[in-house]
Amino acid sequence: MTVQESAKITDGELDRLRQKIGQVIKISEVPYLTETSRDAVRRWALATGDRNPLYFDEAAATRSRYGGLIAPPCLPYAFSRLSIGYRGGLPGVHSMFGGSHWKWHRPVSVGKQVSHETRFEDLIELQGRFAGRMFRQVSLTTFTAEGESSPFAEVRGWGMRVERDTARKKKKYQQTDPPSYSPADIAAIADEYANEFIRGADLLYWQDVEVGERLPATVRGPYTPTIAVAFEQAFGGLFIHAHGYWFDFLKQHPAGMILNDFGVPEPPEAVHWDNALARGVGVPQAYDYGPERISWIATTLTNWIGSEGFLEELYCEIRRFNLVGDLTRCQAEVENVLEPEADGRGRVRLRVWAENQRGEETAKGWAVVSLPSR
Repeated sequence: MTVQESAKITDGELDRLRQKIGQVIKISEVPYLTETSRDAVRRWALATGDRNPLYFDEAAATRSRYGGLIAPPCLPYAFSRLSIGYRGGLPGVHSMFGGSHWKWHRPVSVGKQVSHETRFEDLIELQGRFAGRMFRQVSLTTFTAEGESSPFAEVRGWGMRVERDTARKKKKYQQTDPPSYSPADIAAIADEYANEFIRGADLLYWQDVEVGERLPATVRGPYTPTIAVAFEQAFGGLFIHAHGYWFDFLKQHPAGMILNDFGVPEPPEAVHWDNALARGVGVPQAYDYGPERISWIATTLTNWIGSEGFLEELYCEIRRFNLVGDLTRCQAEVENVLEPEADGRGRVRLRVWAENQRGEETAKGWAVVSLPSR
């Protein structure tokens, strides 16, 4: 691969970017989705491995408290290209997804037009083992369904801005041993998928939940470029264009690319399926999408709470790369159980995390769900 020298983070560019803090951010790129169509819901569920009947089974969904099919919690990622955090400014400086803090106020049903707004909130300097000097770029995106006056969901997303050359020279991940799976290993993983816990219409009451209770783990992977492509089909990506549209994009954003082995410009997202391009930004293999992994954790929670529960909040930091070949298990543990509020529903706070086959924690955070009373 042709190794490019990336732009450096300068005080002048930082000052220009900080002047936008507090502003509503608008971009020319149209959103990938504008409506919670049945197709969009189905594609998202298929891409993230979510078998919840609320997204597929009209009869089951009609019998639930929602009265019909609803969208998966993290589907709004696909309604705004800024939902993963505004990454403008600092031209030529690499960006990586850092995490999300979701709040859901109510479900959104199938067939709704969705509008969105993003406001740039902060730029925070950090020091990390991966890239030395880096910045966390934070923004808030709200999502509102047609006919409603207030958002049904909001996400505070952040991206990490790092110099590619610094990350490559640090080589934090170069000692990672690539996994290998025997036929027996693959058969065992298939069994985990076949036995994935999905509560469905069975009721879980808040009174039946105990502090320290561990939720059934959800397995995802082993990760492959095919899984990355499947997620792209649901998520839409940020810079995925083809033919003349790609060159039109490059005219407007000449620094928004990485050269491949043939000297052809590729979108930065190609690091999710191209090992050579991933190594160019300091990672030994192609790796997953952070929003994808957060969606897996959300599925672990919605599988457990069942059709009568509701996921209200999910805070999740992406801590390590999930490389091609890695197997992920998403897990959660009850931290606190709160008695009902005015709506008569109890709240449960949980610790959540994702762990790979090496026992490394690749994502972590917390969540709040509401459950019915007995």
